[in-house]
Amino acid sequence: MQTINQQQAEDETGSVSSRNYRILWRWHFYAGLFVMPFLIVLAITGAIYVFKPQIESALYGDKLFVPASTQARLGYDKLLGIAASALPPDATASSIAVSQDPRRSTEAVFRLPSGDSSSVYLNPYTGQVLGTLSVEHRLMKQVRQIHRDLLLGRWGGWLMELAACWTLIMVGTGIALWWPRKQFSVWGTLLPRLSLSGRAIWRELHLVIGIWISIGAVFFIMSGLPWSSFWGKNFQAVVTWASFAQPPAAAKSEHAHSAATQADGHGAMASMPNMQTMQKKMQDLPLAEIPWAVGATTVPMSHGMQHQPLAIDQVVAIAAHNGMQTYQLALPGKSSDVFTASYAPGAGEFVRSDLDRQRTLHIDQYSGKIMKDLRFSDYSPVSKLVTLGVALHMGEYFGLANQLICATISLTLLGMAVTGFVMWWKRRPQNSIGAPKRVLQPTPSITRWKSYMAILGIIFPLMGATMLAVWLGDTLFFRKRA
Repeated sequence: MQTINQQQAEDETGSVSSRNYRILWRWHFYAGLFVMPFLIVLAITGAIYVFKPQIESALYGDKLFVPASTQARLGYDKLLGIAASALPPDATASSIAVSQDPRRSTEAVFRLPSGDSSSVYLNPYTGQVLGTLSVEHRLMKQVRQIHRDLLLGRWGGWLMELAACWTLIMVGTGIALWWPRKQFSVWGTLLPRLSLSGRAIWRELHLVIGIWISIGAVFFIMSGLPWSSFWGKNFQAVVTWASFAQPPAAAKSEHAHSAATQADGHGAMASMPNMQTMQKKMQDLPLAEIPWAVGATTVPMSHGMQHQPLAIDQVVAIAAHNGMQTYQLALPGKSSDVFTASYAPGAGEFVRSDLDRQRTLHIDQYSGKIMKDLRFSDYSPVSKLVTLGVALHMGEYFGLANQLICATISLTLLGMAVTGFVMWWKRRPQNSIGAPKRVLQPTPSITRWKSYMAILGIIFPLMGATMLAVWLGDTLFFRKRA
């Protein structure tokens, strides 16, 4: 009790600035303590994944590329048949890559009885099987899954989302701690004083590098959260509803026929009892990459099941007639499914800045009618902004320079985690976590920071719940000690 009374006396005599600093430092400490291990994982996997095209070309170049030839390509139906012969007879074809690049092999993806998927690569000119790769267990797929959910599924995804959100608190409080409280000086504020030593130089590096990297860190968080397991999924559903609940204005333009077909076909099916709930979402299709803006859209159903399904080559010709030359083609798995042609930069060879060419075409597997045609021009402003943010986040928008910038930000964030750990290790008392002392008499001016954090907690509910848990635990623990 005497210790608590002494601290209360110190709080009352301490300056407002000093007490505010300690409060913000305490929250920065808690955020850093939780975020640090996850930030290390995010930084390392992010720096690796951004170079996916180069890494996969080096690892699997003999499967991905073939000598360019003027020889006529084999039909996709024939290629799929050859690919099927390289796998067990009960493997089911799920997608095939359609490309106009004369140096690319043809990739056919099959679903195996085990539930995993396998890619078969073929020479499109000769039909030679170049090899097979597991879809789930190839290196870059594993790196991406560690980055997204630590290979722990939904719970891992929630943990990584929480880490990203708490990084916002860490960045915000870090900027507040960095903010000069005395006369401004370039050295020690914008540039580190390398003449320092011990814990002081680590603190200087942490503060100065942190302020320079803060903008990149916030951009990484905000551009990555739309893919997160909880907030991202719900945000995507809201944006999709707002974007596609009504026919897009672009439907009145050159592809008005698609909307008309959708109204006659998809709309009629949706009105049937329980039919809407049975339909798939785009994100459920067996495609390597799906444009974020259409991931939560509903996939229409095919009609005329009494007719013979179209051959893949016929569907490819229909897509070409409608202006699509390079894309992934999801194959129907059931009699009511459609063919889906999807072009999304970031999938395989599609690493380029032509985001405005993103397109998704749903084709009836019996009649060949265009059931739905979603183009970049149909996206809402929010969807377009997210699409651009994701491309920049993954280093896909302006080539190698984009990749290098992303890798630099990632590795700098790794450095921030390391310097933060060293600072904590050097100052922590023995047998103690070393958290900054709690201020028992907060100043009225700290209220605006509480408001900022409350707003963040409302926008990001998972983070809000954990902030409340931390605050209650911190308060009740010290109240019990008092």
